[in-house]
Amino acid sequence: MRLNPCFSQFSRTLTAFVVCFYCFNTNAVAQVHYYENGSPWNRKANSGPDSMVPGWFYNLGITGLRVELTSEQPKTLLVRYVFEDSPASRKILAGDRIVGVNGELFTKSHQNGYGMDVFGAVGPITEFANALESSQSKKSGGRFELMIRRGNEQRNINLDVGKRYGVYADSYPEFCEKTDLILTELLDVLVKNQKSDGSFGNAVHNTFAPLALLASGKRKHFQAAERCVEFHCRETKSKDNRVSGLINWRYMSAAIVVSEYYLQTKKAWVIPELQQIHDYLAESQYLKMSQINPRSKESHPASYPKGPADARGGWGHNPGFEGYGPIAMLTGQGALAYAMMHRCGIKVDRNKHDAAYDFLKRATGANGYVWYEDQLGGGPESWADMGRTGAAGIANFLSPYEDSDYLERARKHAEVIGEHPESFPDTHGSPVMGMGYTALAANVDPVSFRKLMNANRWWFTLAQCHNGGFYYQPNRDNAGYGPDARMLTSSVVAFIFSIPKHNLVVTGRD
Repeated sequence: MRLNPCFSQFSRTLTAFVVCFYCFNTNAVAQVHYYENGSPWNRKANSGPDSMVPGWFYNLGITGLRVELTSEQPKTLLVRYVFEDSPASRKILAGDRIVGVNGELFTKSHQNGYGMDVFGAVGPITEFANALESSQSKKSGGRFELMIRRGNEQRNINLDVGKRYGVYADSYPEFCEKTDLILTELLDVLVKNQKSDGSFGNAVHNTFAPLALLASGKRKHFQAAERCVEFHCRETKSKDNRVSGLINWRYMSAAIVVSEYYLQTKKAWVIPELQQIHDYLAESQYLKMSQINPRSKESHPASYPKGPADARGGWGHNPGFEGYGPIAMLTGQGALAYAMMHRCGIKVDRNKHDAAYDFLKRATGANGYVWYEDQLGGGPESWADMGRTGAAGIANFLSPYEDSDYLERARKHAEVIGEHPESFPDTHGSPVMGMGYTALAANVDPVSFRKLMNANRWWFTLAQCHNGGFYYQPNRDNAGYGPDARMLTSSVVAFIFSIPKHNLVVTGRD
């Protein structure tokens, strides 16, 4: 993979119990946890393109099928919905069980759980994905055979999945015709679905959608990104009295996006806006115990700081310290925001910036994996989902200070992602947001980025929808599924597929 010379230099959890459970419980039943109340399968999107689907199920790529994983028949996929305008329409029925593809029965049981031994998507999910992509090749002619069981009868049914998309190149998302075609479509989806105020949705949408559009280099995409930058600038100020609503996420998003826009355009009007964003983040960063909300001692006693060094330098969901307090995912973004604003000429207090880096250092295990808070949650070689590691990795790589320690930390973050790429689509909180930052950090080291993309080719194949955009697959937290879930996923996939262009500072532009 071609990277610019700079990028080519390399190749406290919520509670200790929670971390240990998630990381060492090898009996977890699927990446999608099955709950007694029926979740996630009984969750619905009340509006949007998935509102007619009776639950939150796996999307099987462009076939138009949605399926449920069941523990009683772990070598099958239970069809729960078929989109009318899809290749599977009127051929496959809800209630059918897919038992194999292209003349081969599924050979492995589901083993896609949450834990070091069960991350990934071993079993019918991966076997289906591999066969689907192969069937889209010119050689196969778009013919995809499904082996189904309907009642007591087994049938073989052919679907026409077409050759338009073809297969991903071994080097994807770089030098890949399929990636280029999908990216073109996704960018158009983002422009079409932008809100009248310039926003794309929540803070995650408003990070990755404009970054993907800025990376395009095309005027229509730049104009849409610029409207989102203007939205960020209208919605941020030096003093913000909104004390709820996870406000720090919005300011992190604004800092990163507005900085990228300035570094691409050098428009003078942006600097005063960036200064306001900086001033807010500098005040919201937790640095002294006087910032603690007294109620947090009662609501979250286990997280309450035991001394002035505990959680110092980090950011939580809202300013100062409340609830769980500062977390690594936001602190990684805060350190990155400081680094980006520094590049724009904003004066950043080195002590505050180093406090953020120190928080991330305390949260990092010997193998480079970053835990939930600034305390280690497992053994030196333990790991789980990688979103926090990704945010810390790109923040360290883009540190503006001449100290090799930052680059060494970034290298370790990238390498642990490459060593354990299986948890890519299953990050705490917002899985697809975690995917974006994980890919960024892996991009620091070409070998690690290649391992990450190779191990998750199945996900990109199955998340693609038959009627446009990408789908938010069920995940560990069972969170975030709703009317805007496709837009969220499409934004992040467009961003990841834009990484090889190196048109952004965060993706390798000098």
